[in-house]
Amino acid sequence: MLSQYYTVKEYGEHEIIIQKSRFICYINRATSEETAQAFIQTIKKKHWDAAHNCSAYMIGEHNQIQKANDDGEPSGTAGVPMLEVLKKKGLKDTVVVVTRYFGGIKLGAGGLIRAYGKSVSEGITHTGVVERKLMQVMKTTLDYTLLGKVENELRQSPYVLNEIHYLEDVSFDTYVEENKKQEFRDWMIELTSGRCEITEGEILYLEQDVS
Repeated sequence: MLSQYYTVKEYGEHEIIIQKSRFICYINRATSEETAQAFIQTIKKKHWDAAHNCSAYMIGEHNQIQKANDDGEPSGTAGVPMLEVLKKKGLKDTVVVVTRYFGGIKLGAGGLIRAYGKSVSEGITHTGVVERKLMQVMKTTLDYTLLGKVENELRQSPYVLNEIHYLEDVSFDTYVEENKKQEFRDWMIELTSGRCEITEGEILYLEQDVS
C-alpha cells in the first residue's frame, strides 16, 4: 500500500464552451478497470446523442492501468491529452469522460488537444483533489485523571485525534502515520509518565483536501 497518493475528491462535472462546442467533463474515482468502464458507459448512455464521449483513466498504485479513448476524434487529439492531465497532476485511481457537442466550428488537431486538456484540467479544479495518507489507528487507554491533559496535548499535536471513548477507562483513537508510530508511543509514554496502554488498531487511508 502506498504511504500517500493524490486522487479526485469525489464525483464531479464541469462544462466549458469553446468555439460554440460544448465540452462537459465528468470525473470520478475508480479503483478497478471494471469500475472505470462502467462509469464511461453510464456517461455514454446519458449522452448518446453527443458527437463524442472521449475518456481516459489511470488506475493502480504504480499507474499499471492507463487507457485513453478518442471516441471518433482524430487520433491522439482527445484521450491522450486527457490522460496527460491526470499524469501531470499526479492523480491515481481516476477516470474522466469528456462529452462534446459539436458547435459547427472545426478546431483542428491543436485546438482539440488544447480543448480536451483544458476541459479535464478545469474539471479537476472544480471537483477538487485530496491527499490520501496511510494511517495507523493508535488506541491509547488511560485513567480519567489524565483525560484533560492528554486531550489538550493531542489536539495541539500534529497527530489527528479521531475519537474518544468514555468507558471504565478513557481511550483515544488517534491517526498516526505508519513511519511515526514509535515516535507517537515515546511521546505518549513521556506525556503520561508511562501510565497508559497503547495498542494498534486498523490501518486505513485518511483524506485531506489539497484543493
